[in-house]
Amino acid sequence: MAKEIIKVGMAAFSTAVEPASLVTIGLGSCVGVCLWDSAKKIGGLVHIMLPDSTQARNVTNKAKYADTGIVLLVEEMTKKGAVASRLTAKIAGGAQMFNFPGSNSVIRIGERNIEAVRMCLKRLNIRILAEEVGGSYGRTIEFFTVDGLLYIKTINQGEKTV
Repeated sequence: MAKEIIKVGMAAFSTAVEPASLVTIGLGSCVGVCLWDSAKKIGGLVHIMLPDSTQARNVTNKAKYADTGIVLLVEEMTKKGAVASRLTAKIAGGAQMFNFPGSNSVIRIGERNIEAVRMCLKRLNIRILAEEVGGSYGRTIEFFTVDGLLYIKTINQGEKTV
């Protein structure tokens, strides 16, 4: 089956209608949030870098933050015909890539990103169907709009589909 592969960069997002897949490479402490409307076969992916836009001075790139990026993705998906109440989520990433002595919460960005993504999805009433988060290794993900499957390739940890 011929399909379009859409690459999503860091602090970016994209939406697609089947048969397409959305790919993001190099999720370290960042979190990839995949949303899907199973009835319309519309998917979206946002590559979240930071948990909270309210701590930033310049929020011109809403996709960069969990609190604004997920909302932006939902808005763009509904413009394509998705129904917000039908959306489900799969998330991956949020690794602790480096260990620093006496790590405080500012440095634990992966953990903070995971928490912020979960809170935002809960606030939007979007159920998380699967997650592959945490750890200390990077991930590359590919999300398929035709069936909502999320393929995860990890550094030294193998591959899996959720």
